[in-house]
Amino acid sequence: MDIDFTQFFKKYEAVVAMADIAFNKVKDSHPECVKCKINCSDCCYALFDLTLIEALYINHKTRENFDGEKRGKLEEKANSADRSVFKLKKKAYNELKSGKSEDEIIKEFATKRIRCPLLNKENCCDLYEFRPITCRLYGIPVSIGGAGHTCGLSGFKEGKNYQTVNMDAIQKKLYEISDELVRHINSKYLKLSEVLVPLSMAILNVYDKEYLGLPDPDKTPLEEK
Repeated sequence: MDIDFTQFFKKYEAVVAMADIAFNKVKDSHPECVKCKINCSDCCYALFDLTLIEALYINHKTRENFDGEKRGKLEEKANSADRSVFKLKKKAYNELKSGKSEDEIIKEFATKRIRCPLLNKENCCDLYEFRPITCRLYGIPVSIGGAGHTCGLSGFKEGKNYQTVNMDAIQKKLYEISDELVRHINSKYLKLSEVLVPLSMAILNVYDKEYLGLPDPDKTPLEEK
């Protein structure tokens, strides 16, 4: 990836900082409920997708921190995880076509667990400092689509009122940064900012000019079509 996304990464990191502040605020208010600790890897099996800006950031940081044999092993794990995610999504799509309700599929999908390729043998994250926002907020109450969620290992009790992080608001901000980036690079893929990918694919993708839909100066607009 030879495109400079620094200005957009800084905007993303500002959202990360807000997420960390929110997590620490809840943890300080309810220390007995937040069970996060070293070697606890429950969140490292959760399934979630990344917006364009977060996928680009993770891709950039893995390429900075993994090279040679280490990079090869990471890609092997990412490939394995990605195949598993693809099978689950294909199954969910077929069930939706066959008439199963979307709510049922989402609830079932939420119970599936796939080991994150960044999780090492010591049950620690190999990219902890730069982990996604979803990972940073796992363990405290969050709201997604109006529904509350929290880690099953936490001490938060159903029916009680707790400070809750609005994930929809965070996701909206990430979409906005992604959209601004797409317009800034003048991508021909107008909907690129809406594309979501699992972390495994974010690691494996090559975010080059072709993938990002950047205009080729050696081609006419007609040739690019």
